[in-house]
Amino acid sequence: MGKNVEKLKAYLGRPNDLLYAAAVLNWDQEVYMPLEGVEARSEQLATLNSLAHQMLTSDELKGLLEAAEEEVKDTAYDSDEASLVRITRRGFDQRTKIPTEFVEEESRVSTQAFVAWREARKNKSYAGYQPHLEKVIDLNIRRADYLGYEEHPYDALLDLFEPGMKTTQVEALFSDLKTGLKPLVREIADKDSIDDTFFSKDAYNTERQWDFTMLLLRDIGYDFNRGRQDKAPHPFTINFSTKDVRVTTRLLPHRPQSAVFSTIHEGGHALYELGIPEKFERTPLAQGASLGMHESQSRLWENQVARSKAFWKYYYPIFRAFYPEQLADIDLDHFYRAINKVQPDFIRVEADEVTYNMHIFVRFELEKDLLTGVLAVKDVPEAWNTKYQEYLGIIPPDDGVGCLQDVHWSHGTLGYFPTYTIGNIISAQLYAQARQDIPDVEDLFAQGEFAPLLTWLRKRVHSHGAKFTSAELVERELGQKIQAQPLLDYMREKYTEIYDL
Repeated sequence: MGKNVEKLKAYLGRPNDLLYAAAVLNWDQEVYMPLEGVEARSEQLATLNSLAHQMLTSDELKGLLEAAEEEVKDTAYDSDEASLVRITRRGFDQRTKIPTEFVEEESRVSTQAFVAWREARKNKSYAGYQPHLEKVIDLNIRRADYLGYEEHPYDALLDLFEPGMKTTQVEALFSDLKTGLKPLVREIADKDSIDDTFFSKDAYNTERQWDFTMLLLRDIGYDFNRGRQDKAPHPFTINFSTKDVRVTTRLLPHRPQSAVFSTIHEGGHALYELGIPEKFERTPLAQGASLGMHESQSRLWENQVARSKAFWKYYYPIFRAFYPEQLADIDLDHFYRAINKVQPDFIRVEADEVTYNMHIFVRFELEKDLLTGVLAVKDVPEAWNTKYQEYLGIIPPDDGVGCLQDVHWSHGTLGYFPTYTIGNIISAQLYAQARQDIPDVEDLFAQGEFAPLLTWLRKRVHSHGAKFTSAELVERELGQKIQAQPLLDYMREKYTEIYDL
């Protein structure tokens, strides 16, 4: 590594430390912080985020970056050095468009919005959250203007989470997915419903749920020497380095599958972060390629692995031993079909694979309308319910399971939700290739063996960190464009067997 790149790398360590310190405070806020701590916490986060922003937009960094760019100008695009400089430049150009006072304001608004959201969700009432969301939307409109865009303000926000992707590309992918999903949903709707009442009929001890999820995390390869699991109202993963990556889950007495799949989902995110090379530590390369690529990891482990019959051939006897009374009359086939039951649900994170993306379509369309003023913030609950009836045929009974169910807007982020479906799409592309490269991968699942798949993902995805965009990584590793058809093929194959289509 050249001396100028070394100087750049050394400089980047300090603002990254500040951002990780802010992340620790965010984690504490969502897991342990008492309600009365919000005002002080908002100031603490504003200080750390503004200091990091100042360092990441400074004239000193500009000079270091220009010197490093000159040094790597003839270096291969995919080298660590050229990638570090390129990704740093991208971040610098974005941040220098955003005033430091805006970063401070955003930090305060989002901290207070999170607490307001948590209370509003508990009370199932949108009114108390509305003024906070109005500030969040205003911030995002201003952010899009600062960043600039050619076609749609949503492009500027989407680019923060899925670099290089445009709103029109998302719309095209979503259109392909809708076209393929509609006939599948209709065919399934014509079949007899699968009985899953054994989940809600009796209570499932939450301490046993916790023990089972801890077992699952260990088995899929999560390293408890470099992480921990806690409880949160909305499960999430957060990292403070490649050696400290934490997950959360939620435990519901009458929905034990929620803990299982949220833990595996967050575990998939964590495995990605834990698999990023240590040499990228304290630099912009020590993160995932994008949120879409990140989501591909969590959804692959949650769906293609943990919702597979092979997975439960190994784990169902163990799970049944945790709950012998509740599952006494439920055999493996019945359990497998029940956890894959297709039925519209109000809650996105509890949705089945087939209807899950409908939830994302709703949010994507609402966010675009909020940014352009087509939809007023006061009208969000009504618009939300209308779209849920359109896409899922159901109307939320209250705001708690309606427009207040997701935490992301309270974090100040718009442009994020499409990455969930992009992740689903990429997960299917990756898994199709993994099945070719590891022909007995599902036989291994049935033996509780996941190391070969994790090793494959380490090589194909994790080892690159943030060196490439999702589109570049998929093209490089799979020789494909990001496309919806593999996801549709996967769903058609799986649900034809489950529902005898």
